[in-house]
Amino acid sequence: MEDVLDRKRALCLLQIIETGSVRGAADALSVDPSMVSRAVARLEQDVGLTLLERRGRGVVVTDAGRMLALFARRQQDLHDTFQAEIDSLRNAQQGHIELVFGEGFVDMVLQPVLSDFILGRPGVTYNLRVAGTEESVRLLLEDMAHIGLVFQPPNDDRLRSHYSRLSPIRVYVRNDHPLAKRRKALSLAELVPYQGAALVGSFGVRKHVQAAELDEQVTLKPMAETNSFRVLWEFAALGLGYIMTPRSLPLKGTQYADLVPIPLANPILNNSRLHVMTRAGRPLSPIAQSMLAHVVKRMPAALGPGP
Repeated sequence: MEDVLDRKRALCLLQIIETGSVRGAADALSVDPSMVSRAVARLEQDVGLTLLERRGRGVVVTDAGRMLALFARRQQDLHDTFQAEIDSLRNAQQGHIELVFGEGFVDMVLQPVLSDFILGRPGVTYNLRVAGTEESVRLLLEDMAHIGLVFQPPNDDRLRSHYSRLSPIRVYVRNDHPLAKRRKALSLAELVPYQGAALVGSFGVRKHVQAAELDEQVTLKPMAETNSFRVLWEFAALGLGYIMTPRSLPLKGTQYADLVPIPLANPILNNSRLHVMTRAGRPLSPIAQSMLAHVVKRMPAALGPGP
């Protein structure tokens, strides 16, 4: 068992999964590719299972490889937590933090929430990933992110929410759009005659809208789909049609000054929330715990008055 959990061999496997190839892992570890191949071969011999399948010039991780990698990451987390706690006795300014958040959070968190934390801790390193809801949840559950800022995550006991905020979804159109003069909340059926753009299905916003479509027995057919909040907002700002997004997540810029928010009538869309999350039961290093406390403290001011 000790051989299976050899940290150096496990690190080779983790790097192959991260980079997608043996050579990429070797480059990341500054070793010869043959050493990486031997390390994985020894792991496969120890567990008696195939961990990687070669596909063309790359490799694909098997279910057994993914399970071993996840276990290795958690073992590494325990080691890192211990090391971080020792380091914190000497200097509480050291460590590494993996943070994931949706593109809609970029303007919201970088300057008002994270900038002073980062500037005050020059010895800390960061991986700041931008991802949709599905990917953010996966990174949290696979321990590839310490903290996630996620819009409307699934109800999963493996996730822990440390802060949540009501973030209703609204329709946005330019002020010369036919819907711009509407003052009462819209049903989804009233959007059917108009052109619109939507986020792709991996985003929590889109999943929430689709749940409301099922509730109202309406099918919206957006003329454009995108995996970018910026593209979504630009679509509306150019007068190309309507978009639906939480009103607490608009991008900054004068080009959006002519956009008009319109409330929606569906209760599902009025009860969406954004969350600051970690994996339940994961021990965070002192520096990651410090950032979590900082984010939770600063988020209310960054979001401004509630809806």
